[in-house]
Amino acid sequence: MLLVTGGAGFIGSNVVAALNDAGRADVAVCDFLGNDGKWRNLAKRQLADVVPPAELMQWLDGRKLDAIIHLGAISETTATDGDLVIETNFRLSLRLLDWCTANSVPFIYASSASTYGDGEQGFRDDASLDALKKLRPMNLYGWSKHLFDMAVIERAAKGGKMPPQWAGLKFFNVFGPNEYHKGTMMSVLARRFDDVKSGRVVQLFKSHRDGIADGDQRRDFIHVDDVVRVIMWLLAARSVNGIFNVGTGKARSFRDLILAAYGALGAKPNIEYIDMPEQIRGSYQYFTEAEVDHLRGAGYNGGFTAL
Repeated sequence: MLLVTGGAGFIGSNVVAALNDAGRADVAVCDFLGNDGKWRNLAKRQLADVVPPAELMQWLDGRKLDAIIHLGAISETTATDGDLVIETNFRLSLRLLDWCTANSVPFIYASSASTYGDGEQGFRDDASLDALKKLRPMNLYGWSKHLFDMAVIERAAKGGKMPPQWAGLKFFNVFGPNEYHKGTMMSVLARRFDDVKSGRVVQLFKSHRDGIADGDQRRDFIHVDDVVRVIMWLLAARSVNGIFNVGTGKARSFRDLILAAYGALGAKPNIEYIDMPEQIRGSYQYFTEAEVDHLRGAGYNGGFTAL
């Protein structure tokens, strides 16, 4: 059996779909389904079990697994409950790492490009402790992910016991199907798609930095199918360990993203620029771009979907 935490979520449900398509019906999902229709992300899938997060460690007791793909987290970059975020994103991850180590189970987990903070240190997935200690995440979510990255790397660097395979994935700006349950944390494309399709004006943020035009804030946008391919490759490449960027290696502007949507629909662009809310201006990333040499060097040769 395989376990996917966060398996009803955006990336997780796409991973479950890929596992089913590969002939794996023995997939257990750990997630909250709630009341907002999140179950629909799994409506076409075959599952071996659905485990409430509060019961996860008890469920794992005495169980045999092929791998844990740990994607479950509080992923809101605006989260403010420090105790809850650390318990969910850091301490639970440590318990799963320990369980995988004790039971010789491969462990693939989600980190985040938000660990890079404002990008002053670049976006190179150098997993040395010295390099990690220089990073300054700009929000609670990014810090929680960064804490776990450092805990994993310190344990590995000191020769501590580790799972037979371990890999942390620093996802950049992922977009694609099954993210509509995420509300304000949906990708900009998902949030603005209905406006593009209906001909309504699409609002993007003005720039509040000299030298950067309105709408020219840039991100490394990566389609969820590309993310899933990296995870499926890791499940097959059991000798690969480390922390890896998962992005395309090419930053594009939010304006490019929305113009691509207009182009795909054959619609006339109608973009309006609005002031960025004061409360996020100090923690807003104006540029992210993955360095993917490490991933390529580890043997991944899959392509990336063009914007």
